[in-house]
Amino acid sequence: MQGVAILGSTGSVGSSALAVIARHPERFRVVALSGQRRLDVLVEQSRAFHPDLVVVPTPAAAREIAPALPPATRVLVGPAGLEEAAGDPRATTVIAAIVGAAGLLPALAAARAGKRLLLANKEALVMSGRLFMEAVARGGATLLPLDSEHNAIFQCLPGDGRGAGSGVSRLILSASGGPFRSLPLDRFDTITPDQACAHPTWRMGRKISVDSATMMNKGLELIEACWLFGVEQRQVDILIHPQSIVHSLVEYADGSVLAQLGNPDMRTPIAHALGWPVRIESGVERLDLARIARLEFSEPDLRRFPALHLAREAAAAGGDTPAALNAANEIAVAAFLAGALPFPRIAAVVAEVLEGWSPAEPDTIEAVQASDARARRLAQQALGRYAVEV
Repeated sequence: MQGVAILGSTGSVGSSALAVIARHPERFRVVALSGQRRLDVLVEQSRAFHPDLVVVPTPAAAREIAPALPPATRVLVGPAGLEEAAGDPRATTVIAAIVGAAGLLPALAAARAGKRLLLANKEALVMSGRLFMEAVARGGATLLPLDSEHNAIFQCLPGDGRGAGSGVSRLILSASGGPFRSLPLDRFDTITPDQACAHPTWRMGRKISVDSATMMNKGLELIEACWLFGVEQRQVDILIHPQSIVHSLVEYADGSVLAQLGNPDMRTPIAHALGWPVRIESGVERLDLARIARLEFSEPDLRRFPALHLAREAAAAGGDTPAALNAANEIAVAAFLAGALPFPRIAAVVAEVLEGWSPAEPDTIEAVQASDARARRLAQQALGRYAVEV
């Protein structure tokens, strides 16, 4: 019986994780849940799974939902509450599914506590790759990738999937290309937030959906893959694959290429990581290749997706540059979702921050947070040159 803490349980990954857990009551018990905005969903989840702990963002939110929770459930508040839930001894497994930089410290707390850590928060490794991996090693944690692309690579690597090792020549991340892979470039200025969030194959939150539309998510995944699997960024390629059936591939020195295929459903990588090294049922519909009939691949167009070039530049620069990339992108995407920044200017804001960035090698998490804060200030300044009236 695994005790599971789900940090970010009200999002798409958290909801999918609970769906898998519900199929295996003999294997898993929910210890902790957390939510940021959708408190009604958090209450519903708590009534269904009776967690020991629930984490909410503010004392006011705690007072609001406490009467509706099961009697034995204790409410924790804010970042400190998330870290406490991540380190709770009753939780042997922690699913880190909080979006963005906010997920760094709770994921780090789970690593330090030696948990079985299922990582869906790519920003944790993008921001603090070396420090995070050192914390995993010192804490004796088991780090398992939960993003569909990284989980696919994990499944295709030799041995226990923990590192590329000898014989692996490159990793290939697949990308759907989002909703605008064929939209004429001269129409990008007219893209609305609702259009950017209408992903053709995956159901995701709004921020991640925008990152998919710009393909910044794939740039962040490239950086994350380097830390997860011990490869250089030049060993990671990206291919557009609109069907989202091949989730990633690994090429070997002998010319063999191994791929992981499945329907585009997060329950598959979640079930794999929850059960690893045993395979358990996910509830996902069986893959019917005859019905799909064809699988298409193409190289990404960097004119259409300049975020990919920015991510490679950040990876090559190293140090705290990836943290700056992520921070600037979060500011720009938030402005776009608020209607204050045209879609093509998301990459322009990020590029401006990176152009003036002098990389440093952070030796503490506090230094990472300082770099993050500085990049956010620079991105806010850049917004003034690109923003539109709301």
